[in-house]
Amino acid sequence: MSVIKSIRGWIRGLYDWTMKWADSPQSLLALFLIALAESSVFPIPPDVLLIAIVAANKHRWLSAALLCSAGSLVGAMVGYWIGMVAMPTIGQPIVDFYGVQAAWDKVVTIYRSDVGLWFLLAAAFTVIPFKVSTIAAGATGMAFWPFLIVSLIGRSARFFLVAIVLRIFGAPVRAMIEKYFDAFALAFLVLLIAGFLVIRLL
Repeated sequence: MSVIKSIRGWIRGLYDWTMKWADSPQSLLALFLIALAESSVFPIPPDVLLIAIVAANKHRWLSAALLCSAGSLVGAMVGYWIGMVAMPTIGQPIVDFYGVQAAWDKVVTIYRSDVGLWFLLAAAFTVIPFKVSTIAAGATGMAFWPFLIVSLIGRSARFFLVAIVLRIFGAPVRAMIEKYFDAFALAFLVLLIAGFLVIRLL
């Protein structure tokens, strides 16, 4: 129970922190940087801050979605570069840190098959850890431009969907999150873990 309470407190602190300054000019820069890092090394998805920014000011939905997509695309290129030229020194330590070696091997096998780009698209849009997918793309020599186009489509579709929903239902969604915070915190944690489980079970 103490572990759950600690995780809940951490998520609550993260939420309060993001909501506190989500309407500031610096929040969009932070969103860009978090989206960039999440595509290559960082475990927390940028959706958390994207939701906070648009919920705080629905008129920023377009700029927030654009910057989140752009940051994620730059991060995807960083991940691709890591896999292509720095796998032993940077890529492998990342795989080891997250404990996903078996999953990594499966992703590599998928990328060398005919459905590699489809898996990349799924990873870009869903909870599958995108960092594993971008690094593996570089490590397996996936063609760069198809990689970039599919990443752009998947990431943009995801972030624009989140932003549009918040643009339309921003205030009610924020009120619902506040009212049922524990449930949302649990769902966030479950989705985070589920992303890694998906590639483990492939």
